[in-house]
Amino acid sequence: MTAKLSAEEKSIIEYVESDRAISIDNVENEKKRYKQIACAQMSKKKAISIRLLESDIERIKAKSLSQGLPYQTLISSLIHQYANDKIKFDA
Repeated sequence: MTAKLSAEEKSIIEYVESDRAISIDNVENEKKRYKQIACAQMSKKKAISIRLLESDIERIKAKSLSQGLPYQTLISSLIHQYANDKIKFDA
């Protein structure tokens, strides 16, 4: 029984079987290097500026203090959880 291959998979097999593919020296080091690059890219942070009500900031600071973490970390965590569908927003 042969598996049905996608066009991309067929293209990869064709490339590998052709003489165009080249061997990489020290493959393990290259895998580690690309893993580090991927991890760095995924954890890259970007500064943003938002306008919030002072009263909201004070309440967030109080809640973050009770959690034992900086208020900006709490805000970042909430945004991250929302972006990853861990919490829902009710308008």
